Amino acid sequence: MSPREFAKRRKQLMKMMGEGAIAILPSAPVRIRNRDVDYAYRQDSDFLYVTGFEEPESVAALIPGRGHGEYILFCRDKDPIRETWDGRRAGPEGAVNDHGADDAFPVGDIDDILPGMLEQCERVYYTMGVHPEFDKRLMGWVNALRAQVGKGKHTPHEFIVLDHVLHDMRLYKSRAEMTAMKRSARIAADAHVRAMKVCRPGMREYEIEAEFLHEFRRRGTEPSYHPIVGAGENSCILHYTENDNVINDGDLLLIDAGCEYEGYASDITRTFPVNGRFTAPQRAIYELVLAAQEAAIDQIAPGKHCKESHEAAVRVITRGLVKLGILKGKVPALIKSEAYKRFFMHGTGHWLGLDVHDVGDYKVGDEWRLLEPGMVMTVEPGLYIPSGSKGVAKKWWGIGVRIEDDVLVTKQGNEVLTRHVPKEPGEIEQLMEAA
Repeated sequence: MSPREFAKRRKQLMKMMGEGAIAILPSAPVRIRNRDVDYAYRQDSDFLYVTGFEEPESVAALIPGRGHGEYILFCRDKDPIRETWDGRRAGPEGAVNDHGADDAFPVGDIDDILPGMLEQCERVYYTMGVHPEFDKRLMGWVNALRAQVGKGKHTPHEFIVLDHVLHDMRLYKSRAEMTAMKRSARIAADAHVRAMKVCRPGMREYEIEAEFLHEFRRRGTEPSYHPIVGAGENSCILHYTENDNVINDGDLLLIDAGCEYEGYASDITRTFPVNGRFTAPQRAIYELVLAAQEAAIDQIAPGKHCKESHEAAVRVITRGLVKLGILKGKVPALIKSEAYKRFFMHGTGHWLGLDVHDVGDYKVGDEWRLLEPGMVMTVEPGLYIPSGSKGVAKKWWGIGVRIEDDVLVTKQGNEVLTRHVPKEPGEIEQLMEAA
């Protein structure tokens, strides 16, 4: 993504902060997986959004109106020995020349430099509780300044929650962000098509997962979350991640998988028959979920509130469950009592962006937030009927179906970014038969 994109974001954020303020954003820490092996590093999303800088052990400070530069980056110094072992570092010079910082210092000097910057400011924008160790360091600097007030030191008078401002910015996607998300969606869509084509009875769930990993990595992306590949009974476990069972003839296979491109996530779920043909009960449940999803997508448009899509899905699913004999009673009463939650227990969607479950308030005050162009959300109704469900005919047991797409709010209505994966049952069967 262009450095101009990050500069634009910083300018917008600092304009909202005003002079006399400082925003401080630490990078994500390195996490140990086991013994001396680290997890693959993923930068903190807020830090990435503001800086585009992907190295650990970094701290960004934004100081509107600072004469020597408003964007200051503390980062690891150049170190030929460590770079031989761990890879190249930008260093302070690279932070300025290649990453848009106005001023940069070795992170090892932060205790000597950042407190002096704090002293010049009235307001501190910072998000407490995300990085506890850094919280302690920041409060240590502030308390040290307070202890010297009698010696002429100045202390900031106000702490302001940075994420309240920053997360509202992240909710509205720029043109560059939309381009990245469309790319992420297309790659993930192609991976789902690939899975449909290769799936055969007798394979194991992890073999299908491997097809996703291959497609993601060969196209320069990585999973945006651990893929869910659940066959048969496992399709009824919402966050199933073992992915190690045999895929049997007659099973449905539910796959929830997306990738991350330039930090931006896609999130797609498809459910299809392992042998390429839906049984009559499987198709009935599938078509009900699909109808609910289509009704929900119809509610994604400017001026609609973000809860309307869920309400539309609930109405369709409740009516359908009554028609199939799985629920009994009057539809309005069943909706009011939330009887549908026995089989559809989650929401219909969430914000999507740098995080899979992206930031942004769903309510403004006591009212559901109205949708506006540039917002991106998932639409993912589902039905899950585990074996042994009391009062439910056995023909429905073991059927779990979820259908999920990523939807961009546009001026005219919406654009389904993940539309390149078939979801009509006939299209799925045709694709699998031709493979």
